[in-house]
Amino acid sequence: ISKYLFSIFIAVVWCECLVFLTLNKGDIWFVLFQISRKDFDGFKKIFHRFLQVKGPSVDWPKINRPPEESIQPYEKIRAKGLPDNITACLNKLAVVKLNGGLGTSMGCKGPKSLISVRNENTFLDLTVQQIEHLNKTFSADVPLVLMNSFNTDEETKKILQKYKHHRVNIHTFNQSRYPRINKESLLPIASNMGMSGENAEAWYPPGHGDIYASFYNSGLLDKLIAEGKEYIFVSNIDNLGATVDLFILQHLMSQPADRRCEFIMEVTDKTRADVKGGTLIQYEDHLRLLEIAQVPKAHVDEFKSVTKFKIFNTNNLWISLPAIKRLHEKNAMDLEIIVNPKTLDGGLNVIQLETAVGAAIKSFDNALGVNVPRSRFLPVKTSSDLLLVMSNLYSLDAGSLTMSKKREFPTTPHVKLGSSFTKVQEFLARFENIPDMLELDHLTVSGDVTFGKNVSLKGTVIIIANHGDRIDIPAGAMLENKIVSGNLRILDH
Repeated sequence: ISKYLFSIFIAVVWCECLVFLTLNKGDIWFVLFQISRKDFDGFKKIFHRFLQVKGPSVDWPKINRPPEESIQPYEKIRAKGLPDNITACLNKLAVVKLNGGLGTSMGCKGPKSLISVRNENTFLDLTVQQIEHLNKTFSADVPLVLMNSFNTDEETKKILQKYKHHRVNIHTFNQSRYPRINKESLLPIASNMGMSGENAEAWYPPGHGDIYASFYNSGLLDKLIAEGKEYIFVSNIDNLGATVDLFILQHLMSQPADRRCEFIMEVTDKTRADVKGGTLIQYEDHLRLLEIAQVPKAHVDEFKSVTKFKIFNTNNLWISLPAIKRLHEKNAMDLEIIVNPKTLDGGLNVIQLETAVGAAIKSFDNALGVNVPRSRFLPVKTSSDLLLVMSNLYSLDAGSLTMSKKREFPTTPHVKLGSSFTKVQEFLARFENIPDMLELDHLTVSGDVTFGKNVSLKGTVIIIANHGDRIDIPAGAMLENKIVSGNLRILDH
């Protein structure tokens, strides 16, 4: 019944598109129609697969640890050194940043990439600076490609005007737009193709696994191949550790033609903070990404184990452009479906069908994992992460953040800020300036707490203001292995 109703829905939408096209003759409307048609082709495929596939997508007893040679230590790759002609290697590369997300989780409107994270530089500013520095240093032409969503495309394109005179060519393409599905009826909740009014919550971007289809459909994949590009480096735009690594690029370029590696996934050692991250496994003679959503409930604790599954996916990926073209045209990418349940503002339960970009690793030839240093995974998902990257733990050079040499430990402190710090504006208002954190191991802050100028935090510091209380950490305070609670007000006079 669901398939039948869905087919009717597709036919109705198709008719709406055709009417839209008829009433609005002109190239722009034809382009819009073509985009809608491709989106619905993709949605139809993923929805039909969702109806057909039952139960977990992996058979747990078949899961094995990857062979040792399939996950290379970064140090081994780095030991090979760099090529004589770095420029030639760089000219075969394009950098793709996943830029479809909004900053709502940090209390911001608009694209997350436009949030200021360091010295008034946004994620996008830092990315452009990194690539411009590469191009200038090596006289190269590495373009930046942004995969936007319908949520971020318009505002991002406006901001791109400011980079016109930078030495980096910037391209954009949009990932697909799929309709959310009513969890009970399994029918799309969209009543028409519109994006406003009752349809404001009816659509969603279907995860970063959509990159393969939308990149191909945009025409940009063929354009880059025609320009001599062979690989893309893909990463989340909010991962400030995801810079172009010349040693990994050289490893890719130096492989024999008959054993050319088409896909590298950067992984790093798992800590207890990363237990939900996807990991690499050997499954039916292929290297495969295993996400927690695919794990049978009885084995979730085993999946989270730091001893059995020691690495996790950073989502820093190096992928062959000709291989993407080949696999897409053969319809040979079998990406596992992630069913993402949501509750809309009105209380309606819906599901989103998504895919992950790393799940395609099993489809590429000679795929590898590279176990990279933790420094290449520096995501900013929360205000706690933002505090770390704004602090003196890091120095900024040409758009890249590096751990300060003055810190004695290579690991970052564990920081947990309470709900009073969630929104970026509230977070910034609570610090007159960012504390000295070079010797900090652990920081927990809860309740109505503010920090004066030139505060220093060392060891383990816990600051808890109970409901109705307020704690003002005075200017110049040095807290080392302290628990602060109660009520402490500092008033101007």
